[in-house]
Amino acid sequence: MIDPLERWRQLGLPDKPDYAGLLTYAAMPFTQDPAELASVDVAIVGAPTDDRVSDRPGTRFGPRAIRAASCPPGPHLEAKVDAFEELRVVDFGDAAVIPADPVSTHAQIERTVGQVVTAGALPVVLGGDHSITEANVRAVAARHGPLGLVHFDTHTDTGAEVFGVEVSHGTPMYRLVRDGHVAGARYVQIGLRGYWPGEAAFSWQREHRITSFFMHDVRDLGISEVVERTVAQVGSGRVFLTVDVDVLDPSVAPGTGTPEPGGMTSSDLLWACRELARQLELVGMDVVEVIPTAVGSADVTALVADRVVREVLTGVALRRRGANEKLTAH
Repeated sequence: MIDPLERWRQLGLPDKPDYAGLLTYAAMPFTQDPAELASVDVAIVGAPTDDRVSDRPGTRFGPRAIRAASCPPGPHLEAKVDAFEELRVVDFGDAAVIPADPVSTHAQIERTVGQVVTAGALPVVLGGDHSITEANVRAVAARHGPLGLVHFDTHTDTGAEVFGVEVSHGTPMYRLVRDGHVAGARYVQIGLRGYWPGEAAFSWQREHRITSFFMHDVRDLGISEVVERTVAQVGSGRVFLTVDVDVLDPSVAPGTGTPEPGGMTSSDLLWACRELARQLELVGMDVVEVIPTAVGSADVTALVADRVVREVLTGVALRRRGANEKLTAH
């Protein structure tokens, strides 16, 4: 295990400047050895690939940008908890992606995420395009069985094909439901808008009892009500969370491949992610479709993706703290 803060600790300092030292998520310890995950609660995994995009490429640079945008740990001012004090978090590095070989790349992503799951840790995957969610969920479902799924996105990603191609960033949810890794009745989409897909995809979704909240639902109901209905629909049991940053309005997250105006605010998304992680039995998550446009925290899209992860970890910490308090009370 490599500690990126080691040289600063020798000076009696608790952290380092964001721009210095080994680049890991939130300056967390780094390892590529699965044996060192035995006592870990959360492992960050990078999936730097965009070979299956249908529009603008560049998400292969997302994991590095999200790491660079991440800041040192500290207490959440609203939630009153420091997730990095409550949870043991490590950076497990990137999956061994192979340029121009998406089949091998996705096999390596599934393998790396599977190592995290086998160790009993929560995989948090930094994408990468949205096709990586198929590999991520397959790895988690291999251990836990069919999962619930909460999916923030402009698009459903339930196409049977995109431009005649069956495996792309527009088809992973179709394939996961079809293959039995996700239970359709426990699958909720939030933030849909725009002009794709067509009626055939929504008809298929209705057949599989998939729940969709469009942007007008988020506006009219409010994010609190949407989250409450999502929790009720997903119910008890293990859940995977996937966040495509294009669910956000492009004014908030311009660095993405298929932006669509009229999206969510970052405050709504961040609160929803924290609350869902607090209320649901989360067994994995990813954040995808970040195309870096600047350096470090100047990249606002990578910055909000980092904060999505922070809010999820805060929610997990709150859930664990609540469970521990219940155990203590008994």
